[in-house]
Amino acid sequence: MVFKRLLGAIGVGGPSVDTVLDGGTVVPGGVLSGRVWLKGGSTAVDVEHVGLELLARVEAEHEEGESEGAVVFERFTVGGGFRLGAEEERQVPFSVPVPWETPVTELYGQPLGVVLGVRTEVGVAGARDKGDLDPVAVGPLPVQEAVLDALGGLGFGFRSADLEYGRIGGTGQQLPFYQEVELTPAPQYAHEVTEIELTFLASPAGLEVVLEADKRGGPFSAGHDALTRFTVRHEDARTLDWSSEVDGWIRQLIAHREAYGAHAAYGHGGHHDGGHHDGHHRSGPGLGTAVAAGAAGLALGAVGGMVAAEVVDEIGDFFEGDED
Repeated sequence: MVFKRLLGAIGVGGPSVDTVLDGGTVVPGGVLSGRVWLKGGSTAVDVEHVGLELLARVEAEHEEGESEGAVVFERFTVGGGFRLGAEEERQVPFSVPVPWETPVTELYGQPLGVVLGVRTEVGVAGARDKGDLDPVAVGPLPVQEAVLDALGGLGFGFRSADLEYGRIGGTGQQLPFYQEVELTPAPQYAHEVTEIELTFLASPAGLEVVLEADKRGGPFSAGHDALTRFTVRHEDARTLDWSSEVDGWIRQLIAHREAYGAHAAYGHGGHHDGGHHDGHHRSGPGLGTAVAAGAAGLALGAVGGMVAAEVVDEIGDFFEGDED
């Protein structure tokens, strides 16, 4: 363990902390477990509060352009109300629920370029101090993996993934941001769209799948977007013919895009609350993750070893930029 001394609000000579997560990935709606280790400082203290925060590195669009920042999207109290002696070591085990809309950070063992972290907070004598910050790995739910497998089988390729601050109108979105996965089109659709953008919004009941198509603009016309959404149940993961199901989604998305294209004045003005499909404009580069789609679904492979390096650098920036 690597204890980190709390030097801010609690003061020099106070306790230090190290949080150790249980191994493996978690899934949206699952459980994050581990232990917070505390080590007493030069004198005994009363620990009033031990808490955890889940953070995400999120992109935001505004009038001046784009920026990135850390968003706390869940908080938990996991312990407190005990006396920690000088130099005493004590552990606080925890098991906390992960929000259903928590973004997926890896697929088939490969990182997607999305950065999540868990940060520890310790309260002593009315002061709260931030402790260490550790990366959290989140894998897909079975129904999410089924959709991605089907897209890969149909010939779609992974381009990038990022987290966008904001809400998608007409959905049951709970968190203040959403994950956007950009896919290159399958050959049979390459003449129709330049890319497909995919968002999963999971809940205890199932999964909302939001798909957006960028219309391929001609030499004298700008491209524009069409969005549609579909709902599936968790138990559908092993029963549906996913290749046929997802292919039908893509065809419906393109049909909606054609209808939307005939009414171009409807769109480019932010998110529209509405019914089954919404026209709006979502833009912004992904994290530039270079990942190639493999033959067996969206089997991800790092190009030139850059993916892992970029993610490590990003985690470092994430931690360094959010210490205060």
